[in-house]
Amino acid sequence: MHHLATALQGLPPSCGPVRLVAVDGHAGSGKTTFAGRLAAALGGAPVLHLDDIASHEELFDWTGRLLTQVIKPLGRGETAHYSPYDWRTRRFGPPRPLPAAPVVLVEGVGAGRRALRPYLARLLWMELPHEESWARGRIRDGAEQRDFWVRWVAAERDHFAEDPSRPHADLLVTGTQQGYEVLPGPGSTAGPYQGVTHRDGPSAVC
Repeated sequence: MHHLATALQGLPPSCGPVRLVAVDGHAGSGKTTFAGRLAAALGGAPVLHLDDIASHEELFDWTGRLLTQVIKPLGRGETAHYSPYDWRTRRFGPPRPLPAAPVVLVEGVGAGRRALRPYLARLLWMELPHEESWARGRIRDGAEQRDFWVRWVAAERDHFAEDPSRPHADLLVTGTQQGYEVLPGPGSTAGPYQGVTHRDGPSAVC
């Protein structure tokens, strides 16, 4: 993981002074766990979870809120303040700060959407098939969320059909017994991490 963290820290800023890094993938693909480990490897980088930006009424129609509450302040080098959504009470809570750190991670389904890609230093995609991801997510959330998952799967299918992220991913991340395997993605261009990958062989495990 330290190879990836070092490479991300060496990228040029993409959103004001911030290197904004997206971790996208299907629901249940392991984005949150991976982002947490990457944040730790980055020395405690802030992580924005898109579950805090989305809501029951706006599963994917949250672009405007993210741009206003997060992207624009970070682009000015200011601490952003966003109102996290409580999925149990179905209401937004008090503002929470998100500092304009050297690297900020944004994780969640749709983190690599078209409207956000101009602000990203890198887009990472969790490489796990959607059916396997959704099965893991259903097990994680239990029977009480069965009805929600029916609605979610339909909404996620529609979102990625209209605005796919994977074709634009710079890196593909796969979980392994040793950790994570990171490979250049469909949208990769020459950059620091590709050098690390090539030096370590056909792939890099972090």
